[in-house]
Amino acid sequence: MSSSAKSLEPAFQGAARRDIYCIYIVLISDLINLKTSPGKGGAYYYDIHFWLGKDTSQDEAGTAAIKTVELDAVLGGRAVQHRELQGHESDKFLSYFRPCIIPLEGGVASGFKKPEEEEFETRLYICKGKRVVKLKQVPFSRSSLNHDDVFILDTKDKIFQFNGENSNIQERAKALEVIQFLKEKYHEGKCDVAIVDDGKLHAESDSGEFWVIFGGFAPISKKIASEDDVIPEKTAGKLYSCTKHAEAGASGLSYWPHLGEVLCEKRNHIVDGEVKVVDGELSKSSLENNKCYILDCGAEVFVWVGRVTQVEDRKAAIQTAEEFVASENRPKSTRVTRLIQGYETHSFKSNFDSWPSGSAPSAPEEGRGKVAALLKQQGVGLKGVAKGAPVIEEVPPLLEGGGKIEVWRINGSAKTPVPQEDIGKFYSGDSYIVLYTYHSNEKKEDYYLCCWIGKDSIEEDQKMAARLATTMSNSLKGRPVQGRIFQGKEPPQFVAIFQPMVVLKGGISSGYKNYIADKGLNDETYTADCVALIQISGTSVHNNKAVQVDAVATSLNSNECFLLQSGSSIFSWHGNQSTFEQQQLAVKVAEFLKPGVATKHAKEGTESSTFWFALGGKQSYNSKKVAQDIVRDPHLFTFSLNKGVAPIFSTHVIWQVEEIYNFSQDDLLTEDVLILDTHAEVFVWVGQSVDPKEKQSAFEIGQKYIEMAASLDGLSPFVPLYKVTEGNEPCFFTTFFSWEPAKAIAQGNSFQKKVMLLFGAGHAVEDKTNGTNQGGPTQRASALAALNSAFTSSPGIKAAAASRPSGMNQGSQRAAAVAALSQVLTAEKNRSPEASPARSSRSPPAEASRPAVMKNEDDAEVDDSKEAYEVKETRIFEPVSDSNGEESGPKPGAEEDEIGSESSQTTFSYEQLKAKSDNPVTGIDFKRREAYLSDEEFVAVLGFPKDAFYKLPKWKQDMHKKKADLF
Repeated sequence: MSSSAKSLEPAFQGAARRDIYCIYIVLISDLINLKTSPGKGGAYYYDIHFWLGKDTSQDEAGTAAIKTVELDAVLGGRAVQHRELQGHESDKFLSYFRPCIIPLEGGVASGFKKPEEEEFETRLYICKGKRVVKLKQVPFSRSSLNHDDVFILDTKDKIFQFNGENSNIQERAKALEVIQFLKEKYHEGKCDVAIVDDGKLHAESDSGEFWVIFGGFAPISKKIASEDDVIPEKTAGKLYSCTKHAEAGASGLSYWPHLGEVLCEKRNHIVDGEVKVVDGELSKSSLENNKCYILDCGAEVFVWVGRVTQVEDRKAAIQTAEEFVASENRPKSTRVTRLIQGYETHSFKSNFDSWPSGSAPSAPEEGRGKVAALLKQQGVGLKGVAKGAPVIEEVPPLLEGGGKIEVWRINGSAKTPVPQEDIGKFYSGDSYIVLYTYHSNEKKEDYYLCCWIGKDSIEEDQKMAARLATTMSNSLKGRPVQGRIFQGKEPPQFVAIFQPMVVLKGGISSGYKNYIADKGLNDETYTADCVALIQISGTSVHNNKAVQVDAVATSLNSNECFLLQSGSSIFSWHGNQSTFEQQQLAVKVAEFLKPGVATKHAKEGTESSTFWFALGGKQSYNSKKVAQDIVRDPHLFTFSLNKGVAPIFSTHVIWQVEEIYNFSQDDLLTEDVLILDTHAEVFVWVGQSVDPKEKQSAFEIGQKYIEMAASLDGLSPFVPLYKVTEGNEPCFFTTFFSWEPAKAIAQGNSFQKKVMLLFGAGHAVEDKTNGTNQGGPTQRASALAALNSAFTSSPGIKAAAASRPSGMNQGSQRAAAVAALSQVLTAEKNRSPEASPARSSRSPPAEASRPAVMKNEDDAEVDDSKEAYEVKETRIFEPVSDSNGEESGPKPGAEEDEIGSESSQTTFSYEQLKAKSDNPVTGIDFKRREAYLSDEEFVAVLGFPKDAFYKLPKWKQDMHKKKADLF
């Protein structure tokens, strides 16, 4: 790459010294976004995204791709590059700009102009995405709405969220975050927020106000699929080699079929190129470090670049990929990602059956070397170039001390309690169940329930331990954090509850004894009078652990402390490089194993002959420090059994995981099962609303993930595995999030939780899943709401409606609303009884007669509109009654009856009933202050008659009461 140093973009020269992310404007409608992530292991990782606006030309897109390669060269050539198209951005890109991106029209020139003060423009957005939002402005028209999506109507004084009847619960919840963002950014946090549910049967002011802004209610049409709705299908990977002919300079592709797929030539992918078919399966060994490759996976196309390729070759590979996607007529949402050898992403490696660990240089070493060489040639100083920070040991969050520890050893099909004096001793041939009961925060009791699996324990005992632990968890109503821990991989929170923890050889369970007898093996089980060498490691409470090792001199290490037990004697040996904390732990372990026996101390180099004799003679031993496990960044994944993005390989069942980038607590959706991989531990988080069958499969899900990650990412197959249920998250799980307890204890589905957090109400939202949206009562109720609001609209409503480009006046709005009602009622009249059986079983809302009276007062204004004919025609249908002749109007509920009985009691003025009243009333139910208002004042304060108010969802009642200071 050195030969191309002079051709690199000068603006990129300082990029290696930048933190977090920076954006470079390349051309009109094009952006390059550099995301710098400081890894926990000390290395820096880079993601470069070049974003192409919808009006970008092919030349501009090509230039952005080339400049991206140049920026990558400055960073040492190890950045992952992503092509992002407006409206089809990847989840990773969108995760940088939470809660959403709002694209603006125009390019760089228009973007830098200072906008003049303009009148607020009402906008309609469609909101898609469960975790990252794709927000798109759509024409401000009723025809833009449908039953399947969530929409946001942003007016000057109020923001409405319209939930299509068939819309996703999680998308509804995410839309509320966008509304909060719009409220703060464009309304200085002062506008009102309203939620309108498609298909709701109760007419109310928010719904009517919403429809009036659109000029009146009319039935919504079905969703029409567009190009934006096309989701590319993930296919089995096909590998192409990008080659370059020396004599002509033309690029070409060679194709490896995956797992015996039909071979074919694709000569028109590259102009003047040649396709050469190469036999073989898709494997890591197919990738040569001096070549570039294209891996076509349908929904995503990867460009893989060998470490020793030149900058020019890398640029050509990117252009080849662009031409490849265009020639295949792929959807716009097809992603193109470029990665360098040694820095492959999870989504790339998941297309291979396995990904053996290679010998690529570590990120800090390779990156610093390339950056230093490149910047030196360009005359840029090396000071400030990203270096690997030293790894500092941190004490992780531990469980609260002072709890109750109970331990059981597995014996056949039963569990045997371990005596209190022996708790902390674990035998490698046995399996155990550990229950730690403790208090945290304001909770009554929390539970930490684990199976500990010795490395020599038999499979039957391991399975029995898991089965009995699950039974215990169920008896505690699923509240415990349930874990599976293998010997040698004990996590800090497990070690910390035992002071000390000692792992001994052999086993005392019946299963282990029978196993060694059947195999004819020697029984090496630790006893109080045997010769045993115990290694002491760790420097603090979370990693203090003692393990029995072979009693030979070669087991010693100058960096550790050891206990040597020989008959009735016990020696404490201190290596020259051991710490004071290790020496203290050695004393504690010695007292634990042989209480009351005096310990003989032996410092390295001063050992007695008795000491060496017990070890079988003096021999050389190690003086190097044991390498610590690599600290890696945590990753959060969604799990599903449906068609997904990254398959966990299985010949019968398709398991999928998809990464959630830049995750937060808000990504823990109650309807999902999530996997948190910290590399030191794996958590399976189970939401309360998850299907019961998936809840029971948490450990199976976790095990499948561990098998996949062990094959692709080098995760240890014996990593601790935890099941964590929503609402019972322990501190060592929440530490990976910016945790807010209020979010964790909220009840309901994702949308209900968001509403409660947004409005501060302690009640859930009603679930609006009441069938199709085509029925007469549904359309009629919405039309009546719009009609009612049109005739009683407040100045605020008029102001919102006035922002419509059509300039529709109040009279025409009323006429449109009446016309819409006429259309609905006419359709009902023409429909046969068999076609609409619901018609005879439902009464129209009580508000139906109200507009009829008010309409006469405004006849002159209505008649002036173009819709006067329709207005007069609708008068025929206004007095609607059910076919059975019963009186129209809804039946009062129990709550309404209760309120009605109270209405005969004493009433109080609004000023007395307010929560912050100067002259407060006493002796009333303060949770229902509004019930003591007179009928007239009730309507004046809350905007509803009492019977209509109590038909609202409880959370909406509370919202109105809070606004009126009656909550």
